[in-house]
Amino acid sequence: MLPAQLGRAPRHLLVCERSHARHPRSRHAAHVRDHAYSCRVSFLIPECGVLPEVVKSTIADIGDYYLVRSLPVHELVTHEFIDAFVKKGSCYALSYKTKIDQDNTAALLPNVITIDLTDAGFQPESKKHNRVLWALKEKKPLEFDFLLAWYNTGAEGSTLMSYFSKNQIQALKPKITFSTLRDLQCPVLQSNDLQGKPEESCSTEELFEWLGAVLNQVSLDNKSSSFLSTYCCPEPNTVVEKAFLCTITGFIIPEKIIQLLEQLCSYFSEPKLAYWLTLTVHGFADSPVSWRESEHGFHKGGENLYNFVIFRNLDYWLQMAVGAHDDCPP
Repeated sequence: MLPAQLGRAPRHLLVCERSHARHPRSRHAAHVRDHAYSCRVSFLIPECGVLPEVVKSTIADIGDYYLVRSLPVHELVTHEFIDAFVKKGSCYALSYKTKIDQDNTAALLPNVITIDLTDAGFQPESKKHNRVLWALKEKKPLEFDFLLAWYNTGAEGSTLMSYFSKNQIQALKPKITFSTLRDLQCPVLQSNDLQGKPEESCSTEELFEWLGAVLNQVSLDNKSSSFLSTYCCPEPNTVVEKAFLCTITGFIIPEKIIQLLEQLCSYFSEPKLAYWLTLTVHGFADSPVSWRESEHGFHKGGENLYNFVIFRNLDYWLQMAVGAHDDCPP
């Protein structure tokens, strides 16, 4: 007999919503922007063998991110840093290889952390500013290895590499892989029906489970000789001759994901065989937040991810998932 804690499945949350990418009240970009710390982005396009050049260019423009070793936290609240990066774009930092349920962790969002760097009262030599510096430099002098990325909208000035030149800093490039999946069984979906109908279309939950299997290269044939996986594609389904899969791994900021999402929506501006495509984004398992400032916990998996299903008519499904101890996604 299994112990009680093993026999009980951990709680998970999956929130789904439907809208249109060109609707004036669509929140697709806002949802991406609110999910700050992403480590893997994958998109799957059925009936596609070669990517359009504009999508290739967007992938190539994802950009570098940086690893800074042994960086004191107080360096991120100096006014030199705030003026150079926080006020001139969107700056992201996340402590590297820290375990959210075991270690101290630090993170910088472009608009707020526990200390709001954009607060009008946080001025040089102000009482608030001096107290924060004292706390981080003397009372609790924390330092971490940090992943850093900065989205600059065109303002000239310092770069992260030059600003932290006295530290041990390393520029890193995202890892990009391409693959073509042959004879792939794909669920039949109807953009106006999240719940699906027997013998007509699959539900959003069935699609989400199927996509997880595809992205993790789980066999879908459900052979009786396989005892590791007995999963098969939900019904109804159809077999596509080929599907294009791209995966980007690294420290990927929301602004770059929004650009990619927009290009994938534009994929349907010309007639295509595909009825839909997907964009899946995984957050760091040990990120201190999931969406916005919502506290994130690891527990048994650290899940925090979202997936867009973009249809030919630019309707979309947005699926947001978190693990056992997170609040409901927005």
